[in-house]
Amino acid sequence: MKIDHQIQVVLIDDDPHLRQALSQTLDLAGLKILPLAEAQGLAAQIERDWPGVIVSDIRMPGMDGLELLKELHDQDPELPVLLITGHGDVPLAVEAMRAGAYDFLEKPFASDALLDSVRRALAWRRLVLDNRSLRLALSDRQELSARLVGHSPLMLRLREQIGALAATRADVLILGETGAGKEVVARALHDLSNRRNGPFVAINAGALAESVVESELFGHEPGAFTGAQKRRIGKFEFANGGTLFLDEIESMSLDVQVKLLRLLQERVVERLGGNQQIPLDIRVIAATKEDLRQAADQGRFRADLYYRLNVAPLRIPPLRERGEDALMLFQHFADEASTRHGLPPHPLQPAQRGLLLRHTWPGNVRELQNAAERFALGLELALDNTPESLDANIAGHPGSNLSEQVEHFEKSLIAAELARSHGSLRSLAEALGIPRKTLHDKLRKHGLSFDSVGSAASDELE
Repeated sequence: MKIDHQIQVVLIDDDPHLRQALSQTLDLAGLKILPLAEAQGLAAQIERDWPGVIVSDIRMPGMDGLELLKELHDQDPELPVLLITGHGDVPLAVEAMRAGAYDFLEKPFASDALLDSVRRALAWRRLVLDNRSLRLALSDRQELSARLVGHSPLMLRLREQIGALAATRADVLILGETGAGKEVVARALHDLSNRRNGPFVAINAGALAESVVESELFGHEPGAFTGAQKRRIGKFEFANGGTLFLDEIESMSLDVQVKLLRLLQERVVERLGGNQQIPLDIRVIAATKEDLRQAADQGRFRADLYYRLNVAPLRIPPLRERGEDALMLFQHFADEASTRHGLPPHPLQPAQRGLLLRHTWPGNVRELQNAAERFALGLELALDNTPESLDANIAGHPGSNLSEQVEHFEKSLIAAELARSHGSLRSLAEALGIPRKTLHDKLRKHGLSFDSVGSAASDELE
């Protein structure tokens, strides 16, 4: 059991009369105290960022004050420890000061001396924790910027939301398209929280067979079903003290959703075939690529579970909405890949940058990362749904004149937009910003058509 953060002073003295007198002095001064007769086991009850101070006698049976000081400072060297000494213990107290004790008081001492020392120690402790918090916040921001690369307003807002939610106990619902980085966000929430030392358990509900999903999540007892020969600890129980990331939550059956709702409300889990309710200290982060509200309206997802999860939603913007973040991310992944493969980095040419900015990235960051990997290996910068990519050759062909290079660029640009227009001449003309008549002429000039990229036109070509 941990010492409550409302406790400001832990007082340890084996003399009941002195302990009572000192307790009254501190209590009358408005301080919240915890009086103890012994020091044994105290260090295990104090968290590293506990905001109080320790006042302890040196001479005690069992663990003495010096042993306590060492044990406490092994886990937090900045925790103030005030030692109470007898007249003959002054040399020992001086030695303790050199070992890191905050102050010592020689018996007999005035009440005002004790209060003054305790108040100074509390003020110093607050300063230490404030500095520690500021350093941690700065470190967290730097870590988030390294994990979630980008300077677009949408990404700046997302990082702010993650920073605000990470320190809370709230369950989170992450909304994002395939490949947008939902697990990256979930891990950031875990690693920046006070659960960072606990387990992070990730499970994809969409990849689990219906027959095993309940056993996988909730565990089972021997004999719970045919083939269940021994106890199995489920993912929820395994994540106790940490975070469980449940991806593709929309694929869970309605029966499993009922059990998940109960777990979220009561924070207990019951293994299949068992009767014992196991309490859980767990944070659940769910993720989906679907509109759960719409799924609830259609009866495919429980409305009560949706509202329970939607308390703290986080939307990851698709890459196509993030502007020049695509260039920053591409260069980031390409440099990483170059270092990993021991290859010199390749700079992006202006035409290649244009291609990256125009691409709609249906596979989001995952698609971009794969493209960057190929680019780092010196392969063609070919993007999905682009029949003729604007690779290094788009800047020109050796021996060709300016007119030929312009023709090649125009053909490549039209071909790229042609693939993205999904058979719509109207969309193609609007994307290129030219009239239909001009578009007809350029398609004939370059020998391009919808059929040439595997699409059937949905608009008449008149």
